[in-house]
Amino acid sequence: MNTLNDTQISKSYAIGIDIGGTSLKCGVVNELGEILFSFLVSLSGAKTEAEIITSIVNAITQCTDQLNEPIVGVGIGFPGLIEDNVIVGGGVNLPGFEQLPLGKILKERTGHDIVIDNDANLMGLAEVMYGAAKDNDDAVFLTIGTGIGGAILINKKLFGGYKNRGAELGHTVIHHNGIQCPCGGRGCLETYASVTALIEYYKSQNKTAEENTDGKAIIEKYLAGEDHALKTMQHHFDYLASGIVNYVNIFSPQKVIIGGGISEAGQFYIDELTKRVKKHALPVSFSNTKIVAATLGNKAGLLGACANAFQKFQKTEYAI
Repeated sequence: MNTLNDTQISKSYAIGIDIGGTSLKCGVVNELGEILFSFLVSLSGAKTEAEIITSIVNAITQCTDQLNEPIVGVGIGFPGLIEDNVIVGGGVNLPGFEQLPLGKILKERTGHDIVIDNDANLMGLAEVMYGAAKDNDDAVFLTIGTGIGGAILINKKLFGGYKNRGAELGHTVIHHNGIQCPCGGRGCLETYASVTALIEYYKSQNKTAEENTDGKAIIEKYLAGEDHALKTMQHHFDYLASGIVNYVNIFSPQKVIIGGGISEAGQFYIDELTKRVKKHALPVSFSNTKIVAATLGNKAGLLGACANAFQKFQKTEYAI
């Protein structure tokens, strides 16, 4: 139950920005997780770090002009490693952004308090504050895509380890000296259970598979009972469940939230994972855990960025 009255809630807003490789999404959200408005800004014409920063500043200004109300601050989701509002590195498809104090730069140019975190972390925060785990305090979030990203939420707060260098859930090692991973390690979860791995495994089983086969096509073939797809999906479920078992045994979360497009395949996807995790996790650790699909879709990044701003800058305690 909300502890603020409607008047207080209506006066509390944050700006969220979700930065991707080709565009940024910007919008204004209130404490209830309601998006007042949002818009996309293409970054295709921004060829330099400075031009992208200017696009971010302009988006913030557009939001404040349209809202015409005070904001608690600006939350930003950014791909890569972020430590104390500094982009350490790893921004995919973005020029520059190495050891860049972006938070400080943006505060100087906009006058607003800024908080930046990894985009996958903020998707997880959004699901805990406003989505699939909004009635829970402790959760693990996984986004299954080209790789596997994730977030750990403890008491509704992001846990990233010392200097925000941890919570690399896609790089849990599940096969000693296994497949080479782009991170430099071997046997990481994402090399076995990402959508990229799913497609590669399917093609290794079906030599006549079309070159442009994607995860959606494999799911369709699985549901139609095709042998290669059945074997591929069993392989996928087994390995992804192995990773989830580790998270359950370590954290015993109330929810394990599965995001990414493949999580929208249907309830069977969640059921198959649940069956395997329940079989292999410590019963006492899994006793209060439920595996669920993410519910916020492409709104999660924006909502998580704003939730982070509310947590960092909102003076009033509130409950969703």
